[in-house]
Amino acid sequence: MRVSSFVGPPELWTAFMKAAVFLGNRTLELRDFPDPRPGFGEVLVAVRASGLCGSDLHIYRDAPGKPATSGSCIMGHEPAGVIHAVGAGVSPDLAAVGQRVIVHHYAGCTYCDACRSGWPQMCTTAPARVFGIDDHGAHAPFMRVPIASLVPLDDRLTFEAGAAIGCGTGTAWGALDRLGDVGGATIAVFGQGPVGLSATLLATARGARVVAIDPEPARRLQAERFGAIATIDPMSVSAAAAVRELTDGPGVSLALETSGSTAATADAIAALAPWGKLCLVGLGGEVQFKVFDYLRSQMTLLTSWTMSVVQLRRCAEFIARNNLPIGDLYSHRWRLDQIVDAYEEFDKQRAGKGVITFDGPST
Repeated sequence: MRVSSFVGPPELWTAFMKAAVFLGNRTLELRDFPDPRPGFGEVLVAVRASGLCGSDLHIYRDAPGKPATSGSCIMGHEPAGVIHAVGAGVSPDLAAVGQRVIVHHYAGCTYCDACRSGWPQMCTTAPARVFGIDDHGAHAPFMRVPIASLVPLDDRLTFEAGAAIGCGTGTAWGALDRLGDVGGATIAVFGQGPVGLSATLLATARGARVVAIDPEPARRLQAERFGAIATIDPMSVSAAAAVRELTDGPGVSLALETSGSTAATADAIAALAPWGKLCLVGLGGEVQFKVFDYLRSQMTLLTSWTMSVVQLRRCAEFIARNNLPIGDLYSHRWRLDQIVDAYEEFDKQRAGKGVITFDGPST
């Protein structure tokens, strides 16, 4: 969405694009930003799909005046699109104009052990840059990205699928990896928002039996479509007791908490069988329990922070290879000029996933 342009020598060329910024207190707006140009080792991605992520709601709802709500940084960290331009120092073997890509939404130094192993968000040299928070993100037609943050988008996957995999679905994949081999296990997934539904779909495809817990009927129904063997409404019954009943008493060997609810975390701990593992993904909750009550359970509590760029690639490959219906996560699609309405609806957290789409091919 360009609002002005100038054709001439590169040093005189100027163009502006509309892009979304958060202002805090559930307000946002579109502002003019100069079209970005790729620097050394960077590419310019023409964004085709930019997902709305639950973690963005924390910034959307935040008090005005914080750095992330200053209005100076373009929001959005779930991009997929096409390489539009290539900067100096980029080998054509690594990136070429027209290539379809997913963006891993972190950038680190690229030299430390964490970055070299694919975990730029764990960079030990300097704080990692998170696109949409520390650097311009994807709620815009164009986005400047280091080549180290790119993952190829298989032709079998839509841009919308790529956007989901870039954060929410990839986060579910990373959490399942943290839990280990889920094949043959029964796993309780607390929360069936986009991350939880992705976990239900992926865990089922990886051979697990999934019990899905969420208070929203529509989300429980989608979990059944994604392969859950049972669903539980935690508002009508004790989730932990229901899980134990489904497992004839002992509970589940694996659990994943995606909602960020303190109550859900407590239920997840109570639903674990002896030697069980619980992985925490949801933001905002607190973990509290009496050690005496659970010491003999020998349980393991884990956290999982999204996924490495290597896991992102593997997740995308797995979904393409198994033809998984990631696109069914989406309940709402918006244009950039509808961004205010998009976040007002998303803030209700009653439906599925939302995405901002841009002009260009849809697949």
